[in-house]
Parts: sequence; C-alpha cells; structure tokens
Amino acid sequence: MSLIIGVDEVGRGPLAGPVVTCAVMWPDDHGINQLADSKKLSPKKREALVPLIYEKALKISYGRAEVEEIDALNILRATMLAMERAVDGLGDLDEKIQIDGNRIPDSLKGRAEAVIGGDGLVSAISAASILAKVTRDKEMVALSEIYPGYGLEAHAGYPTKLHIEALQLLGVTPIHRRSFGPVRRILEMA
Repeated sequence: MSLIIGVDEVGRGPLAGPVVTCAVMWPDDHGINQLADSKKLSPKKREALVPLIYEKALKISYGRAEVEEIDALNILRATMLAMERAVDGLGDLDEKIQIDGNRIPDSLKGRAEAVIGGDGLVSAISAASILAKVTRDKEMVALSEIYPGYGLEAHAGYPTKLHIEALQLLGVTPIHRRSFGPVRRILEMA
C-alpha cells in the first residue's frame, strides 16, 4: 500500500470570505469510485462523500487564509500560505504531496508536485477538493445569516450579478475582499 497526500483549495475567485485549503493523506487503494473535482459534483453528492473520505483518510488537515491576509498578500500568495498551513497540520511526513494547479508553495518545493487538473485526476486531490468546498460552503451559509441580503448562501461569495447589486445597495462588509476589483470600485464610489 502506498500513501499519497493531495492538496486543493476553494475560494480563490469570490469577492467575500476566506480561501480554504485541505490536505488529505490516504492509501491508493481507498476504494471510493465516485470522487471527482468538487465543482462537478452536486452539493448532495459532495455531502455524501464526506463521511466516506473521513473513513478512508489516514490524516486530514485544513488551512485557510482570511480576508485580511488575502488583501495584504494577494490571492495567490494567500492561497499558497493556506496550502502550507494545511500540509503543516499533517505533521512531519515523507509521503509524496500532489497539489492541484500549476504552482507549489515555496516551503513545499522539492517535496510536492503540481498537477494541472489534479482535482479530476488524483483521488487524494479530489478528496481534498470536496472537503474544502463543503467546509467553505457551510461557512458562507453561516456568514449569510450574519450578513443577510448578499445571497452568500447561494453564490458562496462569487461575483454574481446578485452579489454585485447587493454590494452596490448594501455596501461592503468586513468579509469582503477590498483588493478585488468589484469591491474596490464600490469603495471608491462611496
């Protein structure tokens, strides 16, 4: 049995909320066939896979970068930091690390491999993608109760027409990324 660590992120594109990452270490013979890129699965299917992933995974760790970090660092650097945090949370390990995308955080260079489209190709990355998405989506639903009227429960903070209109009408909240163009423009008009 060989072990692999898969890492993925959710939340690079939204105008609001954190970027959430997950690292999953598990065996290549996990036996779960329904895994895929989290964006290609229905919310119901993702939710159904969560307990199966937890059952098969040897270790799971989450990382995140908050809105303030995203605005201070930029979204790419903040995502890399969140990925480092997720991997660090697994402890000191020698297993191969595969990360979805075309970039590797500096601290993981030499230990990790970038896999373009990895969330659809590598089961450990798919599992990390699913866990990160379910976690972030739940958080955005909770934030929609604190900041009603923005539709966060429906679009998870992404720049939909509804979200832009709500920003224009209701203003910018503390969970909005001020460095992102649509938010910045609304602040400049105020």
